Amino acid sequence: MDERTPVLVGVGQLCARENDPRAALEPLAMLQAVARRAAEDAGAGAHLLGEIDACGLVEVVGWKPQNGPRFLAETLGAKTRHELVTATGGEIGITLLNRIAERVAAGKSRVALVAGCNNVRTLMAARKRGVSLAWKTGGTGEPALLGESRWGSSQREQDYGLRMPTAVYPLFENALRAHRGVDPDVHLRRLGELMSRFTAVAAGNPHAWFPVFRSPQELVTVTPRNRMIAYPYPKYLNAVIATDQAAGLIVASLAAARALGIPEERWVYWRGGAHAVEPAWFASERRDFHSSPALGAAAGAALARAGVALEEMAAFDFYSCFPVAVEMACEMLGLAEDDPRGFTVTGGLPYAGGPGSSYTLHAAAALCERLRERPGSLGLATGNGWYLTKHSAVVLGSAPPDRPPGAAPDAPALPPPVELVDEARGEAAVESYTVLYERDGAPARGIVIGRTADGRRFLANTPEDRAVLEDLVAREGVGRRGRVEPLDGRNRFTPA
Repeated sequence: MDERTPVLVGVGQLCARENDPRAALEPLAMLQAVARRAAEDAGAGAHLLGEIDACGLVEVVGWKPQNGPRFLAETLGAKTRHELVTATGGEIGITLLNRIAERVAAGKSRVALVAGCNNVRTLMAARKRGVSLAWKTGGTGEPALLGESRWGSSQREQDYGLRMPTAVYPLFENALRAHRGVDPDVHLRRLGELMSRFTAVAAGNPHAWFPVFRSPQELVTVTPRNRMIAYPYPKYLNAVIATDQAAGLIVASLAAARALGIPEERWVYWRGGAHAVEPAWFASERRDFHSSPALGAAAGAALARAGVALEEMAAFDFYSCFPVAVEMACEMLGLAEDDPRGFTVTGGLPYAGGPGSSYTLHAAAALCERLRERPGSLGLATGNGWYLTKHSAVVLGSAPPDRPPGAAPDAPALPPPVELVDEARGEAAVESYTVLYERDGAPARGIVIGRTADGRRFLANTPEDRAVLEDLVAREGVGRRGRVEPLDGRNRFTPA
């Protein structure tokens, strides 16, 4: 093998549960902790940290150091020649790992650290209590930026209520269910069965935020503790972002790993990675809501670069902010949703925790541990940013590759954006929909993406009448006919 072959030699994770924001670990301390755990995991200790020459950090919400990667590296006793920070996105952790691995493969780095943390729980607690957080900052110079800092929703989408992931992902869920021709009640039971398997993994994960097994029925039954957020998702099917978690991975060249005496049984080989973005950045402009071509393109390209087939994977971790993200990965890759290999090694974002943009670092760390347990095995992890908008994938393996990663295949042609009409009038039909709920369980707002009689797409709200909203979720909404008309600057769709 080429001595520049990238190997992940150490991983570290942290789940912090301090209730007092004044006593909670700050970002620098959490990142230091996972870096040191990764060095210990590699069997090399502090000596390995001093060899770090490149550092990449996933964006940390609420922390604004001048140069966070250099600041962290210096506190660990390292001098970096290259620093990277990322933009926002659930895909960006894997994208960062791939970029660092490619740098090692090109001979530009010998030992690199990839890390990220989430302190949203502490931020929220501090805001609620009026506590000022004096987090340490530092680092000279300016790191390179990886990714695109662009908001995920258009102003038009936000005007209709599509402001948060909790409102947008149900559009894909309802459309995929209708495309498959599955009865809503049957589909809900299937969601419970799918995600209950995720909770079983979380229950055995020492780093999970909610290490609790929940039955399929418990996940989908609406109760005061499991209130409906946006149809068809009650609370237990939503990602949890209010966590304090961190993860770190150390990537080294094969030559550096040998020189540092890191045992080969700790090595996990980076086999290849890829990234793809939907040309229709905004969800409402997608060709349809039951497919995600860029997801399939990213995963397919990663497998192609690694020179391996999907059937060879022993483990998966599919991004799982909401059930449809997992279902869509299965749809795009042709996998059965009851595949015995399962689709998470952490427990997923609703149960292991969805720590901002850095969840996929936890997935990569857990995947490394799983692959070490099965020498010679392969695994695939995916990331998803915004609303099935940006996608990343990586193939890792616990056996040496028989060839270096290939070049990324030519990107397939992806469907262009669909134009929306600002003011829609006349007969129309629902393409997808959801209903948002108040905290007391009352339906509050109906959101519809529809088509006019001449095929033009529009966004609309329904009347706020409770009977209309309850009827919209009582039976299949996709394909429902009605009338649309402009009202007070927005379209209003009234189901027939």
